[in-house]
Formats: sequence, C-alpha cells, structure tokens
Amino acid sequence: MTGDLRRVVASYYADKLAAHGPTPAGVDWNGEASQHLRFEQLLRIVDRDTGTLLDYGCGYGALADVAARRHPGLRYQGFDIAPEMVEAARRLHPDLELTSDPDRLEPADFTVASGIFNVRLDHDPDVWQAYVEETLDTLAGLTRRGLAFNMLTSYSDPERMRDDLHYADPRAVFDHCKRRLSPHVAILHDYGLYEFTVLVRLEVS
Repeated sequence: MTGDLRRVVASYYADKLAAHGPTPAGVDWNGEASQHLRFEQLLRIVDRDTGTLLDYGCGYGALADVAARRHPGLRYQGFDIAPEMVEAARRLHPDLELTSDPDRLEPADFTVASGIFNVRLDHDPDVWQAYVEETLDTLAGLTRRGLAFNMLTSYSDPERMRDDLHYADPRAVFDHCKRRLSPHVAILHDYGLYEFTVLVRLEVS
C-alpha cells in the first residue's frame, strides 16, 4: 500500500513540475518568499558547519543553495520520490549528490523534509497518518544528529483548508516525536504560515 501511495504522490509532483517548471509552484508552494521562510526554519536544526545534510523531498534542489550559503561546510545529498524532480535538480545543480533511489541513501548528520506530508489527495486519513509515522521512523533512521520537518497545521483557518491536504495537530506530532524519536523536540509555530516546523535532536552536545 505504501508503495502505491508514493507512486501517486510522485505522479502528482511530476505533473506540477511539468506545468510550472523548477519554481516554487512546480513543487506546489505559493511563492519564493514563503519557500525561503520555510527553509530558514528547517535549517535551525543544523548546529555546525561540517558534516552531511540530507534533503528528503528535495524537489528541484532549491534548499541546496540556501544551505550552502548558511553552512558552506556541509555536504548536501538530495532525495525525491519523483525521478522527474531529481532530473530537474541535476540540470540546475550538476555537482550535487541527488537520487530518487531510497536504497542509495546514507545516514546523514542532519535531515530536513519540507512539504512531504502535505498532499494527501484522496487517500484515507488513517492510511495517510500511518504513512506519515512510517516515514518519520525512516527519517530518524537516516539521521545521526538532528531531523527537521514541516506540516500544515490543524489550526489553519477553516475556510482556507483543502480536502486534499493533510493538516496535522501539532500537539499529537510533538507527542509522537517525544515518544518514538527523541526526548529533545521543539515545535516552531510562530513564523506566519499555516504550518509548523518540528526540530528533533537525536544527539545533543
């Protein structure tokens, strides 16, 4: 079931890329300003300028440039379930390490995941929730020091919420991460978007 779900989501993003190209709209975001604001929250997990960074759901590689400016000593690896996204990222960033094959991923010091839990489409909410939790376990297994991810918030204005998107309760996500992943968890819910970012520190200096 998980494999079928991922194929549907990958096809959705491939269609967005085909329609809009390697732009924020091509990865289903509203614009560049909000995209960079998200990146700033996610990169708060990085507490050193050396090591490795895994961008899980890298799209066309937009975060790579921001990460390189903020932490030039980090080695970047990008992964996306949509091969079309990886090809677009390769065209823009020919020197980066990029893949759509999960078997090629190596554990990184830091992992970030932007927007990968948002597009539920017509999947059953319980099935999607199981997918989210399974993916979080996968991300934790690929991470040595710190994991950051974002999710649309259940505190969004009701009139703005869409039936095909997943809106998570920040309290439930916090509780899951504390119980399953690490005692060191922070929620960022104050940066002006209808979402929140979770920082999970797996190793504390």
